[in-house]
Amino acid sequence: MAKNAIGLTREEIVQQVKDRETSVKEYATYVPIGHASDVLQRWANQGAEIIYLTSRREQKQIDEIQNVLNLNNFPKCTLEHRGHNEEYKDVIERIIPDVFIEDDCESIGGEVEIGYPHIKPELKTEIKSIIIKEFSGIDELPEDNRLLLV
Repeated sequence: MAKNAIGLTREEIVQQVKDRETSVKEYATYVPIGHASDVLQRWANQGAEIIYLTSRREQKQIDEIQNVLNLNNFPKCTLEHRGHNEEYKDVIERIIPDVFIEDDCESIGGEVEIGYPHIKPELKTEIKSIIIKEFSGIDELPEDNRLLLV
């Protein structure tokens, strides 16, 4: 999330994005939500392969997001992004993860922006979808990554 969102409620952060507050576009200063890096590190330590997906398409912005991941001790993993003509569903279909965790995109239009509902129907049986409230973080997800598959 944007650094200026620190200390705000989830609803206030959603409104920040809707209002196009300037820090929302300052990707180099983004900060983790809650204990996301710790949660993902535990999963990685259990053997989970973590793949990140950013909404950014420009290389400079992708590099800024990668730097944020590195600076905040996220597990070292692949950072995927959409090509210029790709939608989220295209990246999901290319990767075919066991579990795909994404937020509900409340601040940018809701379900029409969520990736999983738009993937090919035959892939939906291969990919477990977990949709969380935007800016709520992943702290409440199970510590044991295998429970995500249940």
